[in-house]
Amino acid sequence: MNKSRESSPTFFLETDDLTEEERSKAKQTKKGTSKDKRPMDSNYLDETEEPAHTIKFNLHFDRGIRNVKEEPAQQDREKFTLKRLFDAVSSGDVSKLQGLHEYLRKNMKRLTDSQYKSNGKTALLKALLNLKEGENDTIEHLLEIAEKTGDLKNFVNAAYTDSYYKGQTALHVAIEQRSAKFVEMLVKKGADVHAKACGKFFQPNQKTCFYFGELPLSLAACTNQPKIVDFLMDNPYQAVDDRKTDSHGNTVLHALVSIADNSPQNTEFVTAMYDHILIKSDQLHPKIKLEEIENKERLTPLKLAAKTGKVELLKHIVQREFPGCRHLSRKITEWAYGPVCSSLYDLASLDTYEENSALEIIVYGSEIPNRLKMLQIEPFNKLIEEKWERFVKRMFLFNFIVYVIYLFILTAVAYHREAGKVLSNSKGTLKPPYPYGKEKNGYLLLTGHIITITGALYFFVRGMVLGEIRRFLVVYIVFLIGFSAAVVTLLDEKVPVKGRSFFVPISEKENCTRPSFKNIYFTTLELFKFTIGMGDLEFTDQYQYKEVFYVLLIVYIVMTYILMLNMLIALMNQRVEEMSEESTNIWKLQSQASVDSCKRSVNVGHRDHNTEMYRS
Repeated sequence: MNKSRESSPTFFLETDDLTEEERSKAKQTKKGTSKDKRPMDSNYLDETEEPAHTIKFNLHFDRGIRNVKEEPAQQDREKFTLKRLFDAVSSGDVSKLQGLHEYLRKNMKRLTDSQYKSNGKTALLKALLNLKEGENDTIEHLLEIAEKTGDLKNFVNAAYTDSYYKGQTALHVAIEQRSAKFVEMLVKKGADVHAKACGKFFQPNQKTCFYFGELPLSLAACTNQPKIVDFLMDNPYQAVDDRKTDSHGNTVLHALVSIADNSPQNTEFVTAMYDHILIKSDQLHPKIKLEEIENKERLTPLKLAAKTGKVELLKHIVQREFPGCRHLSRKITEWAYGPVCSSLYDLASLDTYEENSALEIIVYGSEIPNRLKMLQIEPFNKLIEEKWERFVKRMFLFNFIVYVIYLFILTAVAYHREAGKVLSNSKGTLKPPYPYGKEKNGYLLLTGHIITITGALYFFVRGMVLGEIRRFLVVYIVFLIGFSAAVVTLLDEKVPVKGRSFFVPISEKENCTRPSFKNIYFTTLELFKFTIGMGDLEFTDQYQYKEVFYVLLIVYIVMTYILMLNMLIALMNQRVEEMSEESTNIWKLQSQASVDSCKRSVNVGHRDHNTEMYRS
């Protein structure tokens, strides 16, 4: 049995003291719908998951046999149903819970029994949802009863089971209610500080949702409760591990980035909480680099801010300066004289020398909002200017001059084409393509054609030659040499023959003989000819181990001619798609820059008038 099965039971054993009449009434009540429900009081039952099967034991099974009947008034006075229990904790009146512990002990029940749950919601969750001026006296009384019945840990950590609010525990609700008192009380009683509220309501990209990172610490941070954050991070009962992540791999810092919206008020509280958690984590765990943890999309909080267009938070992060914690600062001021200062910036995760850097995300993310504003942030702005001045400007100028020369040559070649002229020789009238003349103009025309064709090939396949074709050639050469070495060992040429040169004419006394394929040079050449469909069958005349030879030859032809050439086609197709996507992203970025440039040139009053018309 694995660990997970050992930790969770396969079934629960509960007692049941309901009569048949009461069961039928309970079923009818459950089918009905109630109005004016408080948050998390809905009857949302889609994809409800029960943790385990429940076996109920009827305590009154023998009363019919013994003809024992209990007075209805006594039953109603002593019995605690779900409705009675929830009404009592909602009112906050402890007197309404009088006799609850005795009833549970007498009937061997617990507050976590399915009889006292509604979609996983217990009386504790119901009580926390009904605080009056931050107080509800029934909460402490319920915890005392659960402790006496030996079910305190399960009661405190009971969570919603419906798919909408799944995982929401009493600790989450206490934080949402901004009650530091009950947060401390629950943690002291054994509440799980790493419980995840992973229901649909707590997931991003939903129409109606509140994503806060699923964890209690993230919820306290995203709702601006620094006191609760400090208690959760540093308490004598159970301190949180700030490295814990939610189902998306996000830490508390990722969650803060997610809720940022670039408004002044939101930015003020998010940046303050971000810095507070960063400093607190460094004080408690100096070896933990909280800001360097990546989520499942391989994004740190800084990169996530860049990808989601959180320009104000990104500006704060990259320009963060802590005078007392230089190792946490991304900006260090060396000296300042009046308004003039010299600062050093940490380029880790910013510059393009690192894979998937923030600058790369901003430049190539065509759907990212506020891209142009983010590029104006220091040190991004200065970094781009320095790169342009140091080497990009010269490279761009050189490429521009080469391109202009290429266009000039292409234009000259097109202008001096032979179209429209009728050329003839001794054999008759010539048709295109016309031969090049053996004079100055003919040589210049030939040179121009060679340059234009070479330039076209360079611009179209330079990325492929350096990437896909290079990988293909390496793999193909390995196959070619390997099979050539194997085939040479199988060839049987007992009588050595002498080959002849292609450049020396055959004399009358010399016999023309075929070359010896026992040499690996000729064998490799013949195998290459087979790849392009020009193989010589004389190559297979003399060999040993007929079956092995033909198996090797067929495998080679299949691997190279069919599989590898198709692999090259697929690689080149992939490269073409990548280039098309990159060009689309660059075009969108440049078009947005052009739009902003045109907007600046428009009169302010006219622009405001158009804006109002657009809003209406």
